[in-house]
Amino acid sequence: MSGSPISSSHPVILVDGDDPGLVGEAAHKLVDDLVTDVDRALAVEDFSGEEVDLAVVADGCATPPFLVERRVVIVRDVGRFTVDEVAPLLGYLEDPLPTTVLVLVAGGGPIPSKLVAAVKAHGHVVATKVDSRHAADWVRDRLRQAPVRLDGGAEALVKQHFGEDVGRLASLVEVLAAAYGEGAKLGPAEVQPYLGEAGSVTPWAFTDAVDSGDVETALVMMRRLLGGGDRHPLEVFAILRSHVQSRLRVDSPSIGTEQQAAEAMGIAAGRSTYPAKKALGAAQRWGPAGVAGAVALVADAEVDLKGASAWPPEAVLEVLVARLCRLSARVPGRATTRARGG
Repeated sequence: MSGSPISSSHPVILVDGDDPGLVGEAAHKLVDDLVTDVDRALAVEDFSGEEVDLAVVADGCATPPFLVERRVVIVRDVGRFTVDEVAPLLGYLEDPLPTTVLVLVAGGGPIPSKLVAAVKAHGHVVATKVDSRHAADWVRDRLRQAPVRLDGGAEALVKQHFGEDVGRLASLVEVLAAAYGEGAKLGPAEVQPYLGEAGSVTPWAFTDAVDSGDVETALVMMRRLLGGGDRHPLEVFAILRSHVQSRLRVDSPSIGTEQQAAEAMGIAAGRSTYPAKKALGAAQRWGPAGVAGAVALVADAEVDLKGASAWPPEAVLEVLVARLCRLSARVPGRATTRARGG
């Protein structure tokens, strides 16, 4: 999340992001910070219904505060408005009132680029997105600040269960505090009943499980992408297809270095070449026959997903994942104890 300082001197603040939980949490905290020293009932005007006239919002922003030092005007789901509809806000921001803080909360669709540009020119953007590579650290830090205390096992359970869906953490903490009381020390047995559906996982965690030949873990992660990740089966298939294609691109006697593999994969200069290193290592382990076998498995699954098979898409994906895992597990020297037959 953004670490830049936020001040009531900003005439406009955009709380941006695509996770409703994180956006809502950040907006709530922001407004609390802005009204700590003023009467909330007099200072805050919240526009969150379906019928919101942004001309009325702009007029409200241009109205001096009454009996308080500043007004906080909130517009939620600002992405639902078109570029024409946000024109009154753009006009207001050309000469904003110093005693008003306009808080725009993401949601409802993509925010018009002109409005984002105006916010950056006149105010501040609070970015709520948590990089998936840092999600575990983010969860750990938040749990350290929580009103309940989770032991190591419970914390590990939460991280594993939520995966990328860190926006669910705030509501979990509230539920645990309500159920057990603030200051309670909780283990996995106390936390487990309140976790709900498993959250999504990162695509590379899924493909790493496939590469390891671990059928059980790979299938669990696939189902989490479909369930908690709310991905369409074709999206999950695209992850596998891209994964195999990267191995095919570097499967050549003329490619022997990480840089050569990166060039073959079209990785732009200055970007991390780590994916190329992984692809090259896998292609070298699989050998041409293994890469060709993986390509054939993906091609057959694509035909089945497009109607050649009467199986449901999820079943087609399960078979593909199991077969790719089995292929990977057959690599010489790789343990196969966890791979299932199929």
